[in-house]
Amino acid sequence: MAETRPVATATAAKSSTSVQPKKKSNAISWVAPVVCIIAGYCIWRFLLGDASNFSQPDTSGAFFWPKHKGPKGGLVRMYDGGIIVPLLLATFLTVITFVIERLLTITKATGAGNIAEFIRKVQYHLANKNVDQAISECDRQRGSVGNVMKAGLRKYKEMISNTELDTEQKVLAIQKEVEEATALELPMLEKNLVFLSTIASVATLLGLLGTVLGMITSFAALGAEGGGGAAAELSRGISEALYNTALGIGTSAISIIMYNIFTTKIDSITYGIDESGFTLTQSFASLYK
Repeated sequence: MAETRPVATATAAKSSTSVQPKKKSNAISWVAPVVCIIAGYCIWRFLLGDASNFSQPDTSGAFFWPKHKGPKGGLVRMYDGGIIVPLLLATFLTVITFVIERLLTITKATGAGNIAEFIRKVQYHLANKNVDQAISECDRQRGSVGNVMKAGLRKYKEMISNTELDTEQKVLAIQKEVEEATALELPMLEKNLVFLSTIASVATLLGLLGTVLGMITSFAALGAEGGGGAAAELSRGISEALYNTALGIGTSAISIIMYNIFTTKIDSITYGIDESGFTLTQSFASLYK
């Protein structure tokens, strides 16, 4: 009777993974916008809207929105832009906050040194069958590419001594490990970018809204008063209303520029991760047939 060779079952083929989910709080995603809205109002009300900045301060005792007149400086005129200005200031502060947060995160994810050079070093060590040295290179890289490569190398090392699986199954196990590590790294890179992409559109619309509201008020005053004095008031009102447009467009421009810079950097890291997975699977398939 012919001897039956044991076949690796699904349970045997399923090996343990070294990839562990990263538990990081994202409280900044809701704390920052709230804090920025409060800060935007405080800047508009207490800094720009300080009574000493106007030749005719409001003495009625209104707290939320005093009707000061006669701003003494160009920047102070933003106060007359109305209640939309605090929202525009809040969007600007939110952009600055998430630009700094993403800059720190993506810089850390990029790691030390050039990604292409790092992958070449790992390829060299794998070609010499020195997996431990390749893992040491990952520890020195300290970025997302290094994290994914290290997870794959651990599985790579485990598969070398595995006698239950054939080469194709081992390669699939390494590939699965890389995919799991990638799935944990990419969300961390893309997190909070939605704020920049959203503000890029919303800031311009808020600026236009503030301008339109200012124009409505100015033309209403022109229709009610008439005469040369009203024309001067109209000119002043239009000038003040345009501060909304300038602030909205400026905020949107910064948001779009930084969003594109970050996505380009993330694409570079993603390409490095993909190349890492290809390097591991091809190396194992060629060296351990």
